[in-house]
Formats: sequence, structure tokens, C-alpha cells
Amino acid sequence: MFSPKDSLHLAEKALQNKLSSKDLETLSSLKGPEILSLLTGSNFLRQLYSQQIHLCTIANAKSGRCSEDCTFCAQSKYYQTHIPVYPLKPKEELYELGQDMAQKGVNRYALVTSGRALTSREIVQVKEVFASLKSQIGLCASLGILSARELEELKRAGLSRYHHNLETSKSYFPRICTTHSYAERINTIKEAKKAGLSVCSGGVFGLGESFQDIIELAYTLKELDVDAVPLNFLIPIPGTPLEKNSYLTPLYCLKIIATFRFILPDKEIIICGGRKQHLSSLHPLIFLAGASAIMTGNYLTQSGFSVQEDLEFLKTLGLSVRRQSV
Repeated sequence: MFSPKDSLHLAEKALQNKLSSKDLETLSSLKGPEILSLLTGSNFLRQLYSQQIHLCTIANAKSGRCSEDCTFCAQSKYYQTHIPVYPLKPKEELYELGQDMAQKGVNRYALVTSGRALTSREIVQVKEVFASLKSQIGLCASLGILSARELEELKRAGLSRYHHNLETSKSYFPRICTTHSYAERINTIKEAKKAGLSVCSGGVFGLGESFQDIIELAYTLKELDVDAVPLNFLIPIPGTPLEKNSYLTPLYCLKIIATFRFILPDKEIIICGGRKQHLSSLHPLIFLAGASAIMTGNYLTQSGFSVQEDLEFLKTLGLSVRRQSV
């Protein structure tokens, strides 16, 4: 039986970057109460990384009609999902939301747009929003595939972190997307790093992937040396090919979070989409599992916890919000 002592031993090995294939097999095989024992080590690692919690939020700045066919996404033009569809929101609206988040104590604010890339006119508009907010809040963006020049221009405007999920393992990726390659996603991450930007990249779980795919994704992100890792749990959207995927359990979600903390002990681990829908009564255990950050507010097309709800949640657990850093 896997014990808390075993978990602490794994944590020590993780700090030395010495997790073996046997250790990974152990992580993969854990079930039931053993997963709760695993949290002893993951919480130890999380506390070494940060004892305070980072808050980030996103704005769905441009919605729908995406040219890509990601099977989990409500915004793809290939699926009938009946979500709101609109062009890039006015810069005044995006500025006001960012300012409101800064006043509430959120650490980072991200503009997220649907589609493969933005037009040059849209890039100019995004730059104007960032320039107006850069002294108030940390700025992130998820704008698809950008050129090195565009990334550098956005950085000069105030962008400090670029978000570009790998979504799943290289092995499983062809099962969830055919309109672009895994190599393109990795190249975008590398270009963002070359531009001097911090990088946020993670995945979505519940797509039908194996636990080996989850481990493979974690090691790919480790090799790329990304700074922050967002973990999303699939909310099956009616009209998408994965609308009937519904096998995630609260314990399995905790196991995924803990596995990422063991493999990436010195990275920001952010719990994003699906925590409201999938963690249930085990939601407070995400921090014991290794999470050092949460995405607060609504997601792209689904609801989440409000900033106030999350602040009360953290207060109840005796956890404090990390000080803002722009």
C-alpha cells in the first residue's frame, strides 16, 4: 500500500530530478486512498515553490468561428455548439475588465482570442489595450500562432507572458486535432521564449488520453522549460465530438495535479477550466495536490467561480494571495 512516507520519498527524488520509470509506473497505478497519500509529497513540493496562491483571469476577447478542428473546443467552426460569436471586443471594454481585475487583487489578466491568428489591425488593438494596462496588472495573451516580430511588438506594449497550450501528448494529439501540427504548437512556444516572454502552456484532460499521455505531456513541458502550466479538465460541450466524454472523477483530477507537481516541482501549476465542474467536495484539496495558482472568473464559454468566491475560498483555507507583480 502506497503511504504518505512513500510520497515524501518520491518528493525528494523529484527535487533531485531522479524520478525513475518505476516511480512513474507507481504514480500511474495509484487509486482510491493511495491518491490521498500522494498529496503529502505534492503539498510539500508546492510549499517549497510558493506558500501563497497566484490568481489569474481571462477575457474571451474574440469568440467563435475558429478555423481549427480541436475536438473538445466549443469555438470551432466545424461544430454546432450555439456559443456566442463575436469579433474582437472594443479596446475600452477589454481595458475596463483588466482594470477591474487589478483592483480586485488578481495577479494576471489574459486576452484570449479564437482562431489560428490575428490580423495586423487586431494586433494593433491588442497592443493598445496592453499599453494602457501594463502598469496595473501582469499581462498575458493567447492569440494563436504569431510571428517573432508580433511577439516582440506585444512585449514592448506590455505583454509579459504568452499562453499556448500543447493540449495533450504528441502521441495523442492527432486524435484531437488535424488542422495544425504538434510541431507548430511547440515552435510557437519556442518563439515566445526567444522574444523574452514568460510562457504558460499546459493541457486538457478527459479527452480519452491514457495516463501515460499525461506523463508524456508533463515531460514535454519540462523539456521546453515553460514557466507556468495550466491544467484544464474537460467540460463536454454538446455539439463537439467529445460531448459524451464524462469519466473524470475528483480523485483522478487530484492525481493529475499531483503528477504534474512531482514532474515539474519548480513551476507554477494553475488549475483552470473544469475545477468547478469536476472537483466537487474535493475542490479544497487542489492545493495539497500541488496547485500553486487558480484561474478565477469565467472561462471561454463556460462559467467558473467569481473572484469574490475564490477570495473567500482561499480565506477559508488560510491561504493568502500572492502580491501582484506586473
